[in-house]
Amino acid sequence: MSGTARCEGDWLDAVAWDANGLVAAIAQERGTGTVLMMAWMNREALRLTRETGHAVYWSRSRGRLWHKGESSGHQQVVHDIRLDCDGDVVLLEVEQRGGIACHTGRHSCFYRSLDESAGWRAVEPVLKDPDAIYSKG
Repeated sequence: MSGTARCEGDWLDAVAWDANGLVAAIAQERGTGTVLMMAWMNREALRLTRETGHAVYWSRSRGRLWHKGESSGHQQVVHDIRLDCDGDVVLLEVEQRGGIACHTGRHSCFYRSLDESAGWRAVEPVLKDPDAIYSKG
């Protein structure tokens, strides 16, 4: 095995993949530190993210790779990839193209806040109607 191939496998082998071969991935906005979303990655998604410089995730519901922005156009350009101390969470520092990371049309998927009297309530605005983002017409 060549030195390059060995290096390629080593960094992926350092990840503590779960029983389904997945790792949690958090996308954090470069510059602001805002947590935009959490998704899952398999080995191929993480490898492609590193190779392309664009976030690629594993869609558990669709059972396939998901290139962030493939439907919406709201891509994530990856500036840094980090692994937590236990090796079971990946942190991506991203530039969020189009300013919308959430399929609800919001900047961040973490748009709900726990209110003691009302329960979960939306505290971030919808920036664009999801029907307009994902319309097939």
